[in-house]
Amino acid sequence: MKLTVLGATGGTGRHVVRRALDAGHHVTAVVRDPARLAIGAGDRLEVVTADPLDPEAIGPAVSGRDAVIDTLGPRPKDTSGICSRGAASAVAAMTAGARGARLIVVSGSVHARDAGDGPITRYVLKPVIGRLVLKDQVDDFQRTERIVFDSGLRWTVMRPPQLVDGDRRPYRTAIDRNVRGGLKISRADLADAIMVALADPKTVGHIVGMGY
Repeated sequence: MKLTVLGATGGTGRHVVRRALDAGHHVTAVVRDPARLAIGAGDRLEVVTADPLDPEAIGPAVSGRDAVIDTLGPRPKDTSGICSRGAASAVAAMTAGARGARLIVVSGSVHARDAGDGPITRYVLKPVIGRLVLKDQVDDFQRTERIVFDSGLRWTVMRPPQLVDGDRRPYRTAIDRNVRGGLKISRADLADAIMVALADPKTVGHIVGMGY
């Protein structure tokens, strides 16, 4: 497959690029600073320097691809709305030149309360954290998902819990719900879950929850 990765120099994006290359895909990595990619060039890796928040700038990197994977995510205390702005850019670029491609967007689970959560997480922890600690991220994730849901594209939303560094290990996933007790997942395992979802047409139009 021909894939485009937005946020390719981020913690999750680098893992996605490596996993995709290892799987034999052709990858276009959209970056602001190529020096930060830290992945050697190869026959199946194209590095494009562009602002991922500018749909016109990323248009050539999206056109003709089979899937666009948006891994843009906030840093601590980030109030820029990077997730929703990235999703809006990806949707606009794909609508103009790649409507038939898959769109996979990384969101988060802190804003999502459903039957997959335990009672304390659903009715205490998430409301408190979402209201008092991570309000900007919660708002951004909600905007992101509305943009994706309304895009008319073949989308999949990945909803990881807290992202951490670490090696790959067994994890759990669920469709359209959170994973009970799944409070953390490594960026490496999120990248693996993205690649699994990409290969599974049953995830089109659905949310993938995950966690340990």
